Amino acid sequence: MKKLNIILVLSVLIHTCFAQQQQRQVRQLDSIFSMLNEQNQFNGTVLIADKGNILFEKGYGYRDETTKAYNNPETIFELGSASKQFTAAAIVLLKRQGKLRYEDSIEKYLPELGFWNKVTIYDLLRHTSGLPEFMIDMPKEWDASRIATNDDLIRFYAERKDSLQFKPKNLYRYNSTGFALLASIIERVSGKKYADFMADQIFKPLKMNSTFVYNSRLHPRDIKNYATGYVWARNSFRKVVPEDTSYNDKKVYFLDGIVGASKISSNVKDIYSWFKALEANTLLTKQEFEEMTEVTQNAYGKNIPYGLGFDLTKGENKFTYGNVGNWGGYVALLYRDVVKDRMVIVLENFKLGTYPFNNITQILENQPLKTEFKKKVQLSEADIKKYVGLYIDSRDPDEDYRITYADGHLIYNTSRSKLDLRFFPVSENEFQGIRQGGMDSALKFTLLDNGNIKLQMSEYGDVMGTGIKAVE
Repeated sequence: MKKLNIILVLSVLIHTCFAQQQQRQVRQLDSIFSMLNEQNQFNGTVLIADKGNILFEKGYGYRDETTKAYNNPETIFELGSASKQFTAAAIVLLKRQGKLRYEDSIEKYLPELGFWNKVTIYDLLRHTSGLPEFMIDMPKEWDASRIATNDDLIRFYAERKDSLQFKPKNLYRYNSTGFALLASIIERVSGKKYADFMADQIFKPLKMNSTFVYNSRLHPRDIKNYATGYVWARNSFRKVVPEDTSYNDKKVYFLDGIVGASKISSNVKDIYSWFKALEANTLLTKQEFEEMTEVTQNAYGKNIPYGLGFDLTKGENKFTYGNVGNWGGYVALLYRDVVKDRMVIVLENFKLGTYPFNNITQILENQPLKTEFKKKVQLSEADIKKYVGLYIDSRDPDEDYRITYADGHLIYNTSRSKLDLRFFPVSENEFQGIRQGGMDSALKFTLLDNGNIKLQMSEYGDVMGTGIKAVE
């Protein structure tokens, strides 16, 4: 009896320690995401699962700037390029049904593009096709007032007859054209619209009730708890949709009708279910999942860091897969670590949003938390505005750095580029850049003996440029 009591006490102590550890991790995660939200560096929803259980899920910021409705774990976001994994899974299902083969030339299903007859379905899936990139080509020639569809994309290239950029299988080069063509192949092989096939074959069977194909500009509709994707208007902190004239990203509007490479919307809960279903072989067989996450080589024997629709890392005691997306004012990170049994799912409705991936890893592994994101300090408007002005680089007199002020921040541009980088104060003379695509940039101002102010611009700690403030 005494031995049994000791075991029970130890069991309770272990459970208590584990619960306290999880509570500490949740507090740390919430603290970091709250800080980033306050700094305009995160606006969205996050779900983190560890060892088979959801540890943390929470929304931050507004999903709608007009109604001031908040993001929450059920909020739906566009996935951008993270949609590609679902398109790839649909191709795997059609292969199982005997309706296509990976080795088939795309000419078999898209005869209009017969001049690309050396390209196979497998090349499209693996980004080894050599196809031109429609997201580069169409903005140069397309009528920006008309929303293009997949059929338009096929006609666009059928008329141009572009040459391949390299021999298929020779190289890996990320390409969205291939996945748009895969969506068209899905339609022609199945006899269904891409959206209907995805719903019938993937989303409904997995009870992913908040996941669907959605062209918000081509076929807008009112969707409950749907987040609007935002950017900042130029030189301000006013959030607008990308095609707004104050930002003027027209391609977000006229490419809205092209599916396959993007245009799937979902929430963090459904993505969690998706990852679980993949490894439980609920939708795909074990062999099919292994096909989707297989490391292959190009024609020169170099490993391709991409499965079927997944960014992929495999090695000794390492197996991760997932996707990132950044389109139309949305950012997505879908990350699965099989060995550590971990998921990090981040969906944002702000183009410049970031995610503290390194800090998340440190917290989950109970490591010392390294400072990845600096804390904002409060300075008066006058103390910030004293750095506003034109800065001249004596080494390059043809370029100057232009510092302006907006809402407690400094905004950085140059005479050559409208970078529109925003910085918040972290000390009296140092300003941290709001992450744009993860870039870590900083401004440092130094008062010289002659009374002039020197500007130093750095990225990841390396000095990229300096300038002296011009006399007004």
